[in-house]
Amino acid sequence: MQATRGAVVTLNYTLRNDEGELLDGMDQTIQYLHGYSNIIPGLENALEGVEPGNKQTVVIEPADAYGEFDPGAVVTLPCDSVPEGVELEPGMQVVGETPSGPVQLVVREVNEDSIVVDANHPLAGKTLHFEVEVTDVRTASDEELAQGYAEQS
Repeated sequence: MQATRGAVVTLNYTLRNDEGELLDGMDQTIQYLHGYSNIIPGLENALEGVEPGNKQTVVIEPADAYGEFDPGAVVTLPCDSVPEGVELEPGMQVVGETPSGPVQLVVREVNEDSIVVDANHPLAGKTLHFEVEVTDVRTASDEELAQGYAEQS
């Protein structure tokens, strides 16, 4: 069976950056519903039509992954916007409340009267290098199709 819209694809992958640094999993296994935007677009497009046993290296530019780095998503906030008793340190990931809902933030700087946070995805602006092996492709269940994602085994 081929990886087409509505198929559940199981794959092993290793993700590295341009410098060859390991970013995610050494032979990490995932299962996703193909054609339902459950993985980044560049990887899903590269896997269209593949069958079990397919092994490939996929290089994905930022636009087809987590987008370009947006300097406007790095903002300085007053320290009094942090709940009392919360100690922030650079590198921490926190959830911020905005008028349009919660947003993931990374603390970049903690100053005496302000903090600098970044709402960009940690991989924004990065070219991603995947080593991928498709281990299984199967027909999705009616439930998986209705919910829009694969049941994890």
